Amino acid sequence: MTHPFEIEQETILPASPEQVWEAIATGPGIDSWFMGRNELEPRVGGTAAMDTGGHRQEARITAYEPGKRLASRTDTAADGRFMAFEYLIEGREGGSTVLRVVHSGMLGDDWQDEYDALRRGWPFHLHTLREYLAHFPGRTGAPVFALAPTGERPAPEVRAALAGALSLPGPVVAGARAYAEPAGLPPLEGEVTWADDERFEVRTADGLYTFHQGPGIALMFHHLFGGDTGGAEAAWQQWLTGLVS
Repeated sequence: MTHPFEIEQETILPASPEQVWEAIATGPGIDSWFMGRNELEPRVGGTAAMDTGGHRQEARITAYEPGKRLASRTDTAADGRFMAFEYLIEGREGGSTVLRVVHSGMLGDDWQDEYDALRRGWPFHLHTLREYLAHFPGRTGAPVFALAPTGERPAPEVRAALAGALSLPGPVVAGARAYAEPAGLPPLEGEVTWADDERFEVRTADGLYTFHQGPGIALMFHHLFGGDTGGAEAAWQQWLTGLVS
């Protein structure tokens, strides 16, 4: 049985409407703050696609008004599930922009857990978008995704392992300083800019690094703005696997 849902979020971003449009309506822009690797055909009827760890999800562009409005919708599955996204952009005096996001659709039998996860996730994603626009304007990031099973280990234990590997004391809080020397990667040194029960984010001079723990799994969604990112995803995968598996 399906259940309808709708989530609305609004945020003020330190960027022009043109900069916000580039961030939400181009593949490289989305790569710089959201999840996975993204492609977007700039037209109504075009395809918006996101690939996360080999899982590809596609949606059809239903509205495309540069600098103002972008909307997309996935196909309706056999069980009636689908998702729709709408981004509305409004410029403000002083060079800032208001972005309103509406995420709606139909969820399946476990709709309450799915809805709660989506509702918790959007404030974090919009925070990451703000961090990107404020600290890496005019640049595009290379996305890094890694996943490792954690078996029966309790989530607090996994989080403690992630935090400890980054020299972060528990509990992890915004403003704390992180430091790590992952094998095969440049040293990571930066500030925690977001921390909730499921994830924390570290901003460095050359990237946004997210560490997420969930039931039976640990995930990383990073956005790297340095010059040489080749091999980074494999190195971070090895780091995560060795740490939590």
